[in-house]
Parts: sequence; structure tokens; C-alpha cells
Amino acid sequence: MKKFVKIFAVIMVIATMVSVFAACGGNTNTEEPDAAKDAKLAILDTEYITEDYAIAVAKEDTQLLADINAALNQLKENGTVKKIQDKYISGVEHGLVFQQNVEGKEVIKMGTNAEFPPYEFKEGDAIVGIDAEIAAAIADVLGKKLVIEDMLFDATIPALVAGKIDFIMAGLTVTEERKQSVNFTDSYATGVQVVIVKEGSEITSAEDLFAPKADGSLWKVGVQQGTTGDLYTTWDLEEPEEGEPTAQIERYNKGADAVQALVAGKVDCVVIDNEPAKEFVAVNNK
Repeated sequence: MKKFVKIFAVIMVIATMVSVFAACGGNTNTEEPDAAKDAKLAILDTEYITEDYAIAVAKEDTQLLADINAALNQLKENGTVKKIQDKYISGVEHGLVFQQNVEGKEVIKMGTNAEFPPYEFKEGDAIVGIDAEIAAAIADVLGKKLVIEDMLFDATIPALVAGKIDFIMAGLTVTEERKQSVNFTDSYATGVQVVIVKEGSEITSAEDLFAPKADGSLWKVGVQQGTTGDLYTTWDLEEPEEGEPTAQIERYNKGADAVQALVAGKVDCVVIDNEPAKEFVAVNNK
């Protein structure tokens, strides 16, 4: 009888532990909570910074720099650049066709990171977007065959310096630091860095990031590694020349990964270019 009582007691203890474990969330379901799945995102009205996008060419390749600049200015003057931008930003088809009858022509290689819509992204195996089409138009003017090499964003400048590619178009901002390694063409677009937050966020203005949270802790800011969002938030918020840090920068290989971290509650906001920001928010809020 005592043996039966002991066995029964053990069974009851195990059953109780299982019940408590389940009540505490100790299950193997790894799906995101409904609140994360349903999180709505918004872009703050205040801009973080405005910047110029340009094409990067190796320091020693002055002839290619001159050739690309001449082609780019021609395409800006005849309206081709604006038509390409309108296609991807406003949905206005232009009917232009690039890179026909290029077999046998000299190859010119462009380095990019195809994770930055609408400037560069993938449709199936093809890399498309504003930068891809402008590059194709430039290659046509130069009488060359365009080949696009996809790589991590922060690998583009090392690849250019090493001679693995001929130029970079990747929503690349002109900065004094980058000018130490590469030469830039004239600007072909103006980029605006914006802040993406969850609706109802404590962050209501880009200026909020320049002070710690109300409880004194640091903001967690998501960025795509190596981009201008990464550079400026690092300089301004994580490693300021004056004052104390106000944010911890969380770096991701893709802008989409940073946005997913925001949805999952791993960061408080994401700083990224306005056009990709609109794409990411629209996709999330469907």
C-alpha cells in the first residue's frame, strides 16, 4: 500500500510540474506572438538626414570616372534618369529598353547589394531597380555589356579597390570617409534617411534618439550594416564626439532583417533610406 502511495505521489508531482511548465510558456512552439505578427509600422515625419547618392569608381580610374560622368549627365539631360526613377517610385512605366545586342562587347562590372528596393533588388534571378537600370543605360552609352555582381554592402568598396568590379551603384552616399578610398561621380539621386517605428512608439521624432530613454537606458537602433544609416547613427548616437551615447546600434546584413527585428521587438526603431523604408512598411502593413 505504501509503495502504491509513493508511486501515486510521484505521478502527481510530475503532473503538477508539467502543468506549471506549460503555464509558464515552456512549450516548443517557436512561432512569433500574435502581437508581433500584427505589429503595424510607421515612418516618422521628421527626417534623420538628407544625402546625395553617386557612383563610386576606383581612385586610379580617372578615365572611367570621366566617361561615366559624361554618360550620366547625358541621361539626366535627356530625361532617362528621371523616367527610371519614376518607374520604381511612382509606378510610371517608361517603355525604354536597355542592353540589347551587347554580345561580344567589352564587359563593365557593377558591384551592388540587391537588398535595397527600389534601388536594387531581385525579381527571380534578375537584379532590377533604379540603380540597375541607370547602370544599364550608362553601359549602353559607353557601348559596353553590363554585368552586375551582388555582394554584401560593406564588401562593395573593398571589391572596387581590389579591382574585382569597375564601379559601385548601391544607393551609395557621398561621404568624406568614403572619398578616402574611392572617387565619386556627380550625384544622380537624393536620399533621405528616415526612422521606422512601431505605431504607438515612444519615439515620435528623430530628435528623440539624441537623448536616452526616459528610464536612462539606451535606444536599440536597427540598421543595415555598412550603409549611411549605420555610419551616421554610429557617429551621432553610439560613438558621439561629445556627450554620452544615447543608443546601441544593432547591425544586420539586410534592411529587411532590421525591419523584422523591429517587428519582433528586438530593436526600438530602424534608420534607413526613405524609399526602401516605404517598401518595407507597405509589405509589413498589408
